[in-house]
Amino acid sequence: MSEDGGERQVSTGLVAARFRGYRVIPGLTKRNIARETMAGITLVTISIPLNIGYAQIAGLPPIAGLYALIIPTVLYALVVSSRQLVASPDAAAAALVASSIGGLAVSGDDYAAMAMAQAVICGVVLLLMSVFRLGFLANYLSEPILTGFVGGLALDILVSQTAKMAGVHLEPGDEFVGKLGGLITGLPDANGWSVLIAGVSLIVLLAWRTRLPRVPWALIVLVGATVIVAAAHLDDHGVSVLGEVPGGPPIFTWPSLSVAQWLALVPSAIALAMVTTVEGLLVSRSYAEKHGYEVSADRDLAAFGVGNVAAGFTGGFSVGSSTSRTAAMDQAASRTQLPSFVLAVVTLVLLLFGTGLLTSIPSPAIGAIVAVAVVPLLGIGKFARLWRVERFEFSIAAVCFATTIFVGSIAGIVVAFVLAVVNIARRASNPAVDVLHADESDPTPGKRFTAADKTITAPGLIVLRPAAPLFFANADTVVRSAKASIAAAEKPVKHLVFDLEAVTDVDVTAAEALERLRDWLAANDITLGFSRLRQAVGPRLRTLGVLKESDRVFASNREAASELRTEE
Repeated sequence: MSEDGGERQVSTGLVAARFRGYRVIPGLTKRNIARETMAGITLVTISIPLNIGYAQIAGLPPIAGLYALIIPTVLYALVVSSRQLVASPDAAAAALVASSIGGLAVSGDDYAAMAMAQAVICGVVLLLMSVFRLGFLANYLSEPILTGFVGGLALDILVSQTAKMAGVHLEPGDEFVGKLGGLITGLPDANGWSVLIAGVSLIVLLAWRTRLPRVPWALIVLVGATVIVAAAHLDDHGVSVLGEVPGGPPIFTWPSLSVAQWLALVPSAIALAMVTTVEGLLVSRSYAEKHGYEVSADRDLAAFGVGNVAAGFTGGFSVGSSTSRTAAMDQAASRTQLPSFVLAVVTLVLLLFGTGLLTSIPSPAIGAIVAVAVVPLLGIGKFARLWRVERFEFSIAAVCFATTIFVGSIAGIVVAFVLAVVNIARRASNPAVDVLHADESDPTPGKRFTAADKTITAPGLIVLRPAAPLFFANADTVVRSAKASIAAAEKPVKHLVFDLEAVTDVDVTAAEALERLRDWLAANDITLGFSRLRQAVGPRLRTLGVLKESDRVFASNREAASELRTEE
């Protein structure tokens, strides 16, 4: 056999082996297929009512929420590495869509097209983040920041859903203050039948979901309220209903917008991408760790990207991770993405043959379902915990919450990132700088050196250990700590040694600060040395001039103490 022929045979064998190892739905077996299918039915009963409500929150027709459950869901499930994470439009994304597009759209047609374009841009951003491995940027949105931002969106949603439950009309595009004012002034004219339907719906949803959590109470409420409204013709008495929903499968649509309109959507699309990244990757990782399987952050980002692009091109809107639906699937013992495929198929069947069933769905019932779903997003328990354990982080969450509510969602995400940087700088600028001393409790001859309540390490010697990389934010703090330790020493100090075991990098500003410290030490007749220097950091220190040829470098703190200590 020729060399080329052998290479082709090996290549073909590798491709075949790869395809043999590939599974469309990882984790799916003959044993669990029935359970996974039933979990899919549960997902259907949760997702269809919620997506109808979320589409309305986003200011879009109900069909947009249903379209987002078909092609985007299938493509997402085919690409994602997580076996459980559910992708769908959620409450936070819907509120962000409404608040960001409301002031940009000139007409109703523009609004729908802009929502689709926003999803496309969001998807492209997520795909680029996957390609360039930028998932780490999500780490800048800490839990307090996310709590405040999502909590603000949730309160905005609750106000609009309360108005829907009371039969009060709110002006589209209003911000939180306008919505709240419209609700308060409209309450005297609230529709009694709407209030009654919403009240009964809330009672059913809240009273029974904890006792029988696997029963699809949202679907029961929706069907029951629809039957009552249709039978009693309550829409003739002022009860708002969904109205006619066009049937048929989703079709490929290109958002017809000007270049300026596309560009105007970029900031909000980036905000959507960041929120999706944070929530999606955190939830994906937590369930993978819980059930012992591997996930890929970059692959999950790619899955969200593909899902969002598909949503934008098929009449939907931005798709994110659904924490509540993922938790529901976990409770249903689902460990694969089969429920997502079941959801897509059932939704398509509904659009083909059953849209007439949606016509009389009452808006108050939808409002009750959505309100119950978003109450946990307020994060009341998280705010209370932050208040107890860390007041500064509570203030970060509160500022994000207030900014999102009173200024807007985009401003909220910008403030969130600014506060994240401030929080990082605050923590990084005050690293621990410990005076090390031999551990007297260590029975071994070569005692360990640990941080202790001592002013010196050995007679005439102080070994200081900065517990962080040295850079512009903390350089002066480290220098001040060194001078303060020397000043506080009970006996004269002749040698200062920096233990650099925890220092992984040094920047130019820190190098200049250490050079100034060197001059100060020389003026006070104190030598400067280094110990436990990392191999990768040494060349960097020499390049910056921190480490000079004449400097003593010790392999251990014991060696430094042995050679530099002075007589008592």
